[in-house]
Amino acid sequence: MVAPFLGEGTCLQAELEKGNIYLVDYRILEGIPTIELNGQKQHQCAPLCLLHFSPEGNMMPIAIQLSQTPGPNCPIFLPSDSEWDWLLAKTWVRNAEFFCHEAIAHLLGTHLIAEAFSLAVLRQLPMCHPLYKLLIPHTRYTIQINSIGRAILLNEGGLTARGTSLGLKGFAELMARALSEMTYDSFYLPNDFVERGVQDLPGYYYRDDCLAVWDALERYVTEIITYYYPCDAAVEGDPELQSWVQEIFKECLLGRESSGFPTCLRTVPELIRYVTIVIYTCSAKHAAVNTGQLELTCWMPNFPSSMRNPPMQAKGLTTLETFLDTLPDVKTTCIILLVLWTLSREPDDKRPLGHFPDIHFVEDVPRRSMESFRQRLALISHNIRQRNKCLPIPYRYLDPVLIENSVSI
Repeated sequence: MVAPFLGEGTCLQAELEKGNIYLVDYRILEGIPTIELNGQKQHQCAPLCLLHFSPEGNMMPIAIQLSQTPGPNCPIFLPSDSEWDWLLAKTWVRNAEFFCHEAIAHLLGTHLIAEAFSLAVLRQLPMCHPLYKLLIPHTRYTIQINSIGRAILLNEGGLTARGTSLGLKGFAELMARALSEMTYDSFYLPNDFVERGVQDLPGYYYRDDCLAVWDALERYVTEIITYYYPCDAAVEGDPELQSWVQEIFKECLLGRESSGFPTCLRTVPELIRYVTIVIYTCSAKHAAVNTGQLELTCWMPNFPSSMRNPPMQAKGLTTLETFLDTLPDVKTTCIILLVLWTLSREPDDKRPLGHFPDIHFVEDVPRRSMESFRQRLALISHNIRQRNKCLPIPYRYLDPVLIENSVSI
């Protein structure tokens, strides 16, 4: 089926062995019910999308199945199908991506996780504690922005309920499923790329910029931690640190042991990794999934929040008219654009990563580390901007000057 789209002199097995075949599997969406919007029943699906990394350096879809269960009513759509069949199949994939991005990567993976981290800091670490001083800049406005979100986006009759086909209950169900599968290893950034098989994928600027910022952050955290914790016994014997870790495990991961999140920390390297994960999640990770939302969504068919017709069960029936009838209506589109325009606005009192105007550390060593951190971030920013000059579509979302210290919008 897919051989014609792989190029001459190769086949699916050969491309698999070369590591050029990728699968995007949206099984997590399977069975989540949809709601009515503006008096019309909405639809969703849990597709699988097969991708091929071509010799030209493009990652292109080569097959799409709109259900997890193959069968006569679930054809595999191909680039050789009619223009409108293939376009609508790709649009269904983008609809699934909308929910996985907004509910899992964005709302759960940064906003709500960061809130749990932040509350644990405020509850368990006194203001004189070095971890409080290190972490408090990365909690700024997080609880406030999430409270606003609950009042406007995540309330009964709110914007999520009025602008997405899953509605409020579907969003909650999707996040609950994602949380039940979340692991500590996936929060450790280098592991995440290896697990997904994209550690060597050319032209993957998200990975490249992530790892550069992660390395700078890890070095900064290492300098601070090793100054205050000279040995493993200092880590294991800190009851306030241990209470902070235990609260995150209990309140954020709901005490799920299979998550792999630690219930205590015993060594300096363990603490360095843990703190780096927390700060990265509250800063750069949020910037990566938040900053580009409006750009992705302004062309609504690229990121639709609802679909008005059910997934196609046969080929050759899609037309321009049925394609347009499947997309969200104007009212739904405007609601989502309003939400993502608001979330993409730059705050008036922005504090970029590494800028800490509130003085918490008074010793010279951590303050020198803060300055070195800023210098490393400035170099990363310079390198990103130089690279972007040569790209047809610049990737700028992880430019450190655009990364906020905390989840604040």
